[in-house]
Amino acid sequence: MGDHRAAAAAASAKLPIPGKRNILITSALPYVNNVPHLGNIIGCVLSADVFARYCRIRGYNAIYICGTDEYGTATETKALEEGCSPKEICDKYHAIHKEVYKWFNISFDEFGRTSSPQQTEVCQAIFKKLLENNWLSENTMQQLYCDTCKRFLADRLVEGICPRPACNYDSARGDQCEKCGNLLNPTELLEPKCKVCRNTPRIRDTNHLFLELPLLKGKLEEYINSMSVAGGWSQNAIQATNAWLREGLKPRCITRDLKWGVPVPHEKFKDKVFYVWFDAPIGYVSITSCHTPEWEKWWKNPENVELYQFMGKDNVPFHTVMFPSTLLGTGESWTLMKTISVTEYLNYEAGKFSKSKGVGVFGNDAKDTNIPVEVWRYYLLTNRPEVSDTLFTWADLQAKLNSELLSNLGNFINRVLSFIAKDPGSGYGSVIPDAQGADSHPLTKALGDKVGNYVEQYIEAMEKVKLKQGLKLAMTISGEGNAYLQESQFWKLYKEDKPSCSVVMKTSTGLVYLLACLLEPFMPSFSLEVLKQLNMPLDTQISLSDEKCDVERAKRPWEILPAGHKIELRHHCLKNWYSSCIPKDEEVEFYREKFAGSQADRIVKAEAEAKKVTEKLKEAKISDGKTAKKDRPKKSSEAKPKASAPADAEISISRLDIRVGLITKAQKHPDADSLYVEEIDVGELQPRTVVSGLVKYIPLEDMQVCVLCNLKPAAMRGIKSQAMVLAASNNDHTKVELVEPPQGAVVGERVTFPGFEEGLPDDVLNPKKKVWETLQVDLHTDTELVARYKNLPFTTSAGVCKNPIRLWNCLDEDFSGVHLGLSVLKV
Repeated sequence: MGDHRAAAAAASAKLPIPGKRNILITSALPYVNNVPHLGNIIGCVLSADVFARYCRIRGYNAIYICGTDEYGTATETKALEEGCSPKEICDKYHAIHKEVYKWFNISFDEFGRTSSPQQTEVCQAIFKKLLENNWLSENTMQQLYCDTCKRFLADRLVEGICPRPACNYDSARGDQCEKCGNLLNPTELLEPKCKVCRNTPRIRDTNHLFLELPLLKGKLEEYINSMSVAGGWSQNAIQATNAWLREGLKPRCITRDLKWGVPVPHEKFKDKVFYVWFDAPIGYVSITSCHTPEWEKWWKNPENVELYQFMGKDNVPFHTVMFPSTLLGTGESWTLMKTISVTEYLNYEAGKFSKSKGVGVFGNDAKDTNIPVEVWRYYLLTNRPEVSDTLFTWADLQAKLNSELLSNLGNFINRVLSFIAKDPGSGYGSVIPDAQGADSHPLTKALGDKVGNYVEQYIEAMEKVKLKQGLKLAMTISGEGNAYLQESQFWKLYKEDKPSCSVVMKTSTGLVYLLACLLEPFMPSFSLEVLKQLNMPLDTQISLSDEKCDVERAKRPWEILPAGHKIELRHHCLKNWYSSCIPKDEEVEFYREKFAGSQADRIVKAEAEAKKVTEKLKEAKISDGKTAKKDRPKKSSEAKPKASAPADAEISISRLDIRVGLITKAQKHPDADSLYVEEIDVGELQPRTVVSGLVKYIPLEDMQVCVLCNLKPAAMRGIKSQAMVLAASNNDHTKVELVEPPQGAVVGERVTFPGFEEGLPDDVLNPKKKVWETLQVDLHTDTELVARYKNLPFTTSAGVCKNPIRLWNCLDEDFSGVHLGLSVLKV
């Protein structure tokens, strides 16, 4: 079985194709000792992902390689902190990184790790070549030794004051100052301290191996002078490299007194491992070897492969000096970096993102906000720090999304598709009209010329890896579309000059498709949504290929989509969807407060709040619904009434507030083995607590469910249940399955029923009016597993809600009681 899997993987692996443009893309390997923050994500993996996606839609043969950097001091330090082995730390955080990047839609061809056997094999092979070619030397160096810990201290186990007079940062690491970016040796630090015990270490002699960079200077400078021009290196990369060269190249130590790392295959140094910054860049090669055993076709093929590398500015010298010197020293024909794209720092609110200090918004935090991934991608990319540091603020995120995503892009697409979707007589019945005479329509011809020019500028910017400029140009085209609609006054043309209106609308739908192509590298799920709205096959290959004349066609947007094609505008149109995703003022303040301080501060705060809640729960009396009136708390006369259905309104399904919810946490009730206590996100600032009798039926996990949100809250064994999960069962309740929204449904959106106006639901259903009890008898699942009210399907923006298996009658008052937070449908 294993052989079959390996053969299948090898067959699906990408290899360079003769005659095509072959592009090898890497992003700096994120270190595995923590969760990546937004600064890490935009600086490395997200930027590289945008370029990789761009290359693919251009028809290039591109491969994107990344993985976690797992060896070295930082891993050992983290393992000490968490009381486990370095391997356990790596396993834990590799999985976290992988999950974060999956959520961010990062399209790796291979996401590996440097603790693999392949890494040892490739790294040791390169070392042996360097040794053969006499580029290595032995030397005794002075290293800090901690008598308390009884060990030599690797660079990152030492902190002190930066020795650079213009800096004097008091938390500089032994290998690099985080503030000024200068590379350091631990013995250079002023007032050094051991990070483990905080005692002052002493200097001791130890033997190590060095890469003789001064001897490789000629080869290195020849490479830098040539490739920095041919590859259009970013200015910050050139400046950082030249600064290193000006200081003069010195022999660089490549071994360390550690246990966690690639062993040095040398008898005299067998108790040492390779320095992490010698072996980490080699990880690009070893991870490629995990993708394909024919990895040399990528890495030893400089005539046919272009290497693009993405990183933050603190990583530049290792990629422009250390790694190329290592490869040049082997004497083999390696694919050396052609283009390097470097970002400055993304700062956070009033300070600086810091993984080590836990400051800022981290990848898992972004996911937990329920702000959609393409919104995050868009904001980070518009704020990409390409030439100088940029600042992340919650207020700026809100402002940009409102003025750009909503008012520009969402508005344009909504105006075009909603007008075409109108019934004949006021629109086009969802059918794209013909556009006869478009060539001679002055306004349309002028738009085509502008759009063609912008697309050419977009391609020029993207080829030079000016990603922020590329995104800005795409959004400019959307702005031109809005101006075109406004100037054409299409709503008047429809009544007064329908052929001209048809030209405008066919051109505009072509522009919608073009925007999906241009924005796919930046917001891939947005492009997928546009394809759905346009009723295009979901496997449609979005393309900007020269071979297919896609770029030339952009100058004639009225020819992009065929006349007669029927679009499928979904209920939840893009503009309304984006509007619901943009944080409101109170949410901005909530997030700013929530993510203030460090991760450690937040943990302390969360634990304190959890303690308060626990104490309140212990003090709470179990409610049996018979509390005397005099004991009930009075409602505040100052409370603002919420808009809701009138108390005497007709009983109809629109009075129920059924929403798409996401179970974010589920655990057994502390006082009842048959009950779950769930936290369910229903699109509000805080998740709702729901108590459900599902323990013996369904193992709950992060999943979407249908939730009735306006039942009167009720306490169950001391915990108040604030909503009810909808499920279905068979006759004898031996099988129970949740009613599941379709993939793509938006958390918090209201479930609707075709034919019923989406009127205001009751704020809270009055138990005396029996609204829920009256409607519940008509809830059921049909033979197609669709959940229905009478004959009307539970409907979301992404389709109808279903049960995963066929279930039958399930009306049982004890089982489906409101207080269990669970209702069961029948067939």
